[in-house]
Amino acid sequence: MDTIGDDVQTVARGALPAFTANPETARLYTWATENKDTLTWFPCTCGCASLGHASNRSCYIKEETSRRVTYTSHAAT
Repeated sequence: MDTIGDDVQTVARGALPAFTANPETARLYTWATENKDTLTWFPCTCGCASLGHASNRSCYIKEETSRRVTYTSHAAT
């Protein structure tokens, strides 16, 4: 859990976190991972900018490297 109460999981790039077990949720998280340049232009509409989210992509991905992605459950809840 992070400081705002979201589940956070770090997985190898190409894998998805446990909270994406629902096929539709998995598709959304896959799209968010693969479309960084597009999703970073979308503002968040749930009001989480006050929590430090810079764009809608922040609702899906907390951090990433070339080998690992840290996902947040914010978009799944």
